[in-house]
Amino acid sequence: MSTPRGLRNCNPLNIRLSADKWKGMKAQQHDGDFCQFESMEWGWRAAFRLLTRTYYHKYRLYNIRDIIHKWAPTTENNTRAYIDHVAQLSGIGALECLGNPSEQPLRWIAVAAAMAIHENGTTAIDPMPMLQGWNLSQNNL
Repeated sequence: MSTPRGLRNCNPLNIRLSADKWKGMKAQQHDGDFCQFESMEWGWRAAFRLLTRTYYHKYRLYNIRDIIHKWAPTTENNTRAYIDHVAQLSGIGALECLGNPSEQPLRWIAVAAAMAIHENGTTAIDPMPMLQGWNLSQNNL
């Protein structure tokens, strides 16, 4: 069985290539569609920055349903199934407010972990790089 793309790219949430130059991105991007990071810590950092700074603070998306609708639009995904899967895996209701990331970090980490499982089709998500990525994302690195 082949390693899922998000794990090969050290990009657990499959962040698409854009004008953003994330810290920890590989100098040469060979995927064409998705960012490639030097390590999972950097991929997690980018994911958490997007979720907490962009989705929560900028777009004011406070629950799984609203976040997933923006993250995985229905034009490209079965968004309803994605929402249901993340809610089930995280144990957080789809419409339940996640709270401020600085006050409720475990809720945001649980949602991101569930998203990574859904994105990659595997539960083989190592928690240490994820937690290190969270710390990097909260420390202005």
